[in-house]
Amino acid sequence: VQLVESGGGLVQPGGSLRLSCAASGNTLDLYSITWFRQAPGKEREGVSCISSDDGSKYYADSVKGRFTVSVDNAKGTVYLQMSSLNPEDTGVYYCATDSPACEFRGRSDVDVRRYADWGQGTQVTVSS
Repeated sequence: VQLVESGGGLVQPGGSLRLSCAASGNTLDLYSITWFRQAPGKEREGVSCISSDDGSKYYADSVKGRFTVSVDNAKGTVYLQMSSLNPEDTGVYYCATDSPACEFRGRSDVDVRRYADWGQGTQVTVSS
C-alpha cells in the first residue's frame, strides 16, 4: 500500500483548499481512507473517513459542515475539500487506510496505532 497526499499550502482564514490522497493499486477496493491531522505540539486526530463498504462519510465535530470527503475510484484518489478554514485547522494532514466500515466514524478517541499504512503528509497553514 502506498498513499501520497498533496494539495496543502498557505491559505487565509475563511479560505478553501482541496487535499488529495492517491492510493496505489486496489487499495480503495480493500480499505476505507481516513484523514488525520496533527497540529504542532498536539496529538494526531481523526478528521474524516469515507467507507469502502458503502461510501458512508464520517467527520470530526470540529469540521462538520466545513469539510467534505469524496472518492474518485477511477483515479484511485480520495479528496478532502476544506472550506471556511480557520487557524485551528493548521497542521500536517495525513491519509491512512482504515477498515472497510471506518474504525474512525468521527470518534475523538481513535487509536492511531491501529493504522498501519500512512502517507507522508501535507502541510496546511491557515494564517493572515
